[in-house]
Amino acid sequence: MVKIADIELSDFPILLAPMEDVSDPPFRALCKEQGCDLLYTEFISVEGLIRDAKKSIQKLDIYPEERPVGIQIFGGEMDSMMKALPIVEDAKPEILDINYGCPVHNVVCKDAGAGILKDIPKMISLTKAIVDNTTLPVTVKTRLGWDHNSIKIVEVVKRLQDVGIQAISIHARTRAQMYKGDADWSYIAQVKNDPSIHIPVFGNGDIDTPQKAKEYKERYGPDGIMIGRASIGYPWVFKEIKHYLSTGEILLPPDLNERIRVVKSHLAFSVKWKGDKLGVLEMRRHYRNYFRGIDHIKPIREQLVLEPTPEGIIQILDELAATHSIHEESVLA
Repeated sequence: MVKIADIELSDFPILLAPMEDVSDPPFRALCKEQGCDLLYTEFISVEGLIRDAKKSIQKLDIYPEERPVGIQIFGGEMDSMMKALPIVEDAKPEILDINYGCPVHNVVCKDAGAGILKDIPKMISLTKAIVDNTTLPVTVKTRLGWDHNSIKIVEVVKRLQDVGIQAISIHARTRAQMYKGDADWSYIAQVKNDPSIHIPVFGNGDIDTPQKAKEYKERYGPDGIMIGRASIGYPWVFKEIKHYLSTGEILLPPDLNERIRVVKSHLAFSVKWKGDKLGVLEMRRHYRNYFRGIDHIKPIREQLVLEPTPEGIIQILDELAATHSIHEESVLA
């Protein structure tokens, strides 16, 4: 049983990575339904929180069916981080996570996200201040280093552990790599092989099949894995990985009816969370992924993207299901 502070997870937890414009409450609920052990919010700017920015504040929303949930924050200034802590605590997450891994320029240029990897002493002092000033368990998500020449991940994890973090997730790329090239999990193995490191270490990067999850679990020895891009439009990846790890069997992919069911569920929660207009708009980015690989789906997907009402989307989905059912019956006949 892997534990983060007093939070009990499974023997080999599968986590949902924090992803901007993806890991919101509607999507997190679906991942939880499909077996995800621990969910993280989209990353939230502490500057947005202390200025009461609507978008940042709404990202704090947590629903009972999602728990346990970690709220992930990012920022490069001590004062702003301290001011944001009580706001995060009021949202009552199980975990507070610090983002030291986001590689995008608009974050990095403020010495936040992966930008802080150029100043490890600042990372440590900022983390210590957060740990010392919150009642929540603190975890960290980071990268191997700023670039290949500055990788000191074993030392960094030791120092973060020493100031009190309860777990760490490591994206096995440098900031210089962005999302390109292969993730190098050998560094995660180095962290796990250091006897002085006792906090849970979760690996992240390039896990997109159950087979790869098993291979990396056995080869590199992480305490669990964090799934990001492979879950977008495919929350079933959590169930498939867990099933394969426990049985060695590969589950069949979801059929069209199951995909339609999940899209309807996602839409209903999206509308509940943000209202009809925004709920419908924010679903549009997901249709391509949900129906990837389905024959002759492009015209239907275009209808879904253009339809402005939840009722209209449900009608399109119902017609798709009915057409699929008729086609199946004709094939069987």
